[in-house]
Amino acid sequence: MFTGIVEELGEVVDKEDLADAARFVIRGPVVTADAGHGDSIAVNGVCLTVVEVMPGGQFSADVMAETLDRSSLAGLSAGSRVNLERAAAVNSRLGGHIVQGHVDGTGTIVSRSPSEHWEVVRITLPQNLSRYVVEKGSITVDGISLTVSGLGGDADGDWFEVSLIPTTRELTTLGTAPVGTPVNLEVDVIAKYVERLLANQR
Repeated sequence: MFTGIVEELGEVVDKEDLADAARFVIRGPVVTADAGHGDSIAVNGVCLTVVEVMPGGQFSADVMAETLDRSSLAGLSAGSRVNLERAAAVNSRLGGHIVQGHVDGTGTIVSRSPSEHWEVVRITLPQNLSRYVVEKGSITVDGISLTVSGLGGDADGDWFEVSLIPTTRELTTLGTAPVGTPVNLEVDVIAKYVERLLANQR
């Protein structure tokens, strides 16, 4: 489990494309400081298992085809910046919200509206995820726990907005991602459980 509070901006050092998977080598000195084989690290919101911790604050992780198909990780290459977070410790503060690291779908940044102290980012929302997203609720974008500040739809489909404070803009990939960038989305798991429970009562 994660909290959606990004610990550091890492970098993809290498990506090896395999027949039905890919192996990534990622540099992240903070998240590898106490990591070992089998530990979980969220990479742009995707929970990956550490295969090997390597010199220079690097670690390797295997990503299967299903994850590549369902997330934006397939588009990463050497030099790509990524949001990194270690799994939450039981005795740590839950600074964001409950994040599983299981991507529900991808959206695309369609606009950025900067102001003096924050920036509003609008992102497309897949229709099958719209019912789980509410204004002032939580959503995870590329592993970042964010509050939904706006919600709507138009002829091009559904969308939601998040407002980025300076810290988020400076310390995560979302701060500089241009319009057109695909992002990983994870909706609030509690909403999905509620829907499932109510469906079973019918």
